[in-house]
Amino acid sequence: MNKRYLRLLVVTALLAVSYRVTVWMHDDHTDDDDTTTGFGSPPPPTPNRVAVDPSVEEDPGLGFSDEINHLGLPRGSSPPLPHLPLCPSFPPKLEGPLRIEFDWTRTMDDVHKESGPGLQEGGRFQPPDCISQHKVAIIIPFRNRAQHLKHWLYYLHPILKRQQLDYGVYVIHQHGNGTFNRAKLLNVGFVEALKEYAYDCFVFSDVDLVPMNDRNIYRCHDQPRHLSAAMDKFGFRLPYKTYFGGVVSLSREQYMRINGFPNEFWGWGGEDDDMYSRVMYKKMEVSRPDNRVGMYKMVRHARDLHNEENPHNAGKLGLTRLTMDADGINSLRYTLKHVTKHALYTMVTVDLHGPK
Repeated sequence: MNKRYLRLLVVTALLAVSYRVTVWMHDDHTDDDDTTTGFGSPPPPTPNRVAVDPSVEEDPGLGFSDEINHLGLPRGSSPPLPHLPLCPSFPPKLEGPLRIEFDWTRTMDDVHKESGPGLQEGGRFQPPDCISQHKVAIIIPFRNRAQHLKHWLYYLHPILKRQQLDYGVYVIHQHGNGTFNRAKLLNVGFVEALKEYAYDCFVFSDVDLVPMNDRNIYRCHDQPRHLSAAMDKFGFRLPYKTYFGGVVSLSREQYMRINGFPNEFWGWGGEDDDMYSRVMYKKMEVSRPDNRVGMYKMVRHARDLHNEENPHNAGKLGLTRLTMDADGINSLRYTLKHVTKHALYTMVTVDLHGPK
C-alpha cells in the first residue's frame, strides 16, 4: 500500500469524525432526569417532565388511584417556559391592607374588565416578565353560589397576579341536589387540577372568603398553612385554637402524606377539624400568618339548602386516627360530568354519588 493511498484514508477518516462531531454539537443532549426541583428551589426555565405509566389508561369517571401512576406522580405537565429571570421571593407590587366592598350591582362584564387582562383561558396566569417560584392550583368547592363567585373573582385575580404566582382557578361544582360534601369536592379538585398542570401547591378556599391583605401570599410553606387566620365572622381571631377552616394551603407532598381530605363528611361541619387532626397525626404543624396579614372578609349568606349541619359528623372526629389511611384521596370515587373553560376559571362538574 503506497503512502498516497494511506494519506487518502487518513483524510477521509478525519472528515468523517469532523462531521459526526458537528452533528453532535447541534443536537439537544439535555438529560431530563438530571433536573431536580422541589419546594424551596426555583424551577428551571425548561419544561417540567413527569413520569407516566403507559399501561394505565385514563378514565375520567374513575377515582384518583386511576389518575396517577404507581409512583404517585401526576399526569399533568408544564408547558415550555420562556427564558426569563426568576420572580423575586417577595413580590414588589403588593399593596398591603385592602379595602373590600361587596358591590351587589357589579356584573360579570365588570369583573371581566377589571380582573380578566393577562389571564389565559380557564383562569390560568403566569407572570409575563419572570418565572414564578410557585405553581398553585386554587380549588373552590361550589354549588349555587354564583354571586359569591363573582365577588371572589373580582378581588382574587388582581391579588394573585400581584403575588406573581403561576396559578389556575378550579371551581368544583357538585352536580344535582344531593347532600353537599365540601371535603370530597376538594379532593376532586386536587385530582382534576393535576390532570392539566404540574402544580406543586394547592390552596383550598371557600368561595365566600376574600383576603384583606395581599401580603397573605397564596403559596405553600414548610408546614400546612391556615391562611384565613382572622375572619371578620369571628371578630378577626380564631374561634378556637385548632380551627383549620376557610382557606388553607398544602404542598402536594403534605397533601399526599395526610391522604387528602376525608370523603365521608356529608353535610355541614367537621371536615376541617378532621383535617387538623390528620396534620397532627402525621407529625406536622399548622402555620398561620399574623392576624393583621391573615384578615378575611366573608360574604354574608344563609346556609345552603342540602348543606344542613350533620349531627353524625361530630362522632367521626374521634375516629380520625383509625380512618384517615383508608378514607381520603386513595378511596376517592366520583363521576366527571364535564369540564368548562371560562375566561376567569375552570368549572369542573362532578357527581359525588352521595347517600340516597
